[in-house]
Amino acid sequence: ASELPNLYPPKFSIMYCVYVLRGKTDRSLYVGYTNRLQERFAEHQAGSVFSTKHKRPLELLYAELYRNKKDAMERERYLKTGWGRNYLKKTLKHALSES
Repeated sequence: ASELPNLYPPKFSIMYCVYVLRGKTDRSLYVGYTNRLQERFAEHQAGSVFSTKHKRPLELLYAELYRNKKDAMERERYLKTGWGRNYLKKTLKHALSES
């Protein structure tokens, strides 16, 4: 299992991260949010998360940091909509075309 770099700036005690994972087997996307990205990614990779268990192994494609939990939750909700999925397809077009 690969490890993620520590993305949180040391001066901020809590940052919320909206992240996008892609299953390497079915190439589908998963959008989530957390305040502990490294641990959450490890849970996904270990198969502890029901919705991504069958998509393993996973890769982190995209992440955004927020200081406010509500902002992160709203962004996660948006990225799960049709408009949000279109935004991700445009923003990640090169990453999504990689094999």
